[in-house]
Amino acid sequence: MGSKAKKRVVLPTRPAPPTVEQILEDVRGAPAQDPVFTALGPEDPPDPSIPAEDPGAQWELLYQQSRAYVATNERLRWARDELQQKREALQLAGQELERDVCQVTRAALPGTPATSSG
Repeated sequence: MGSKAKKRVVLPTRPAPPTVEQILEDVRGAPAQDPVFTALGPEDPPDPSIPAEDPGAQWELLYQQSRAYVATNERLRWARDELQQKREALQLAGQELERDVCQVTRAALPGTPATSSG
């Protein structure tokens, strides 16, 4: 009894990672509206009237940013739950529509009973 020899799949070699110069060139060439620069940025720019040396003001700013993050997270959770409910309602409506179409199709065909069996 011989064992089957498994063929090893030879993957192509990975390309070399970009150099620092290539990365910097790519970043410099990207527009300011690029999602890389805007996706994680604060919704409102920091208040320029707050001096950088005032630690109390910095803590307050961080606190307000944290509150905004938590509020946004809650809104996203609520939206996710609402979308999930709407998706389920649409799926049920789609199933009902399919049953109705089948009934109408059967009624339109001669010699086919119009009632559905399931």
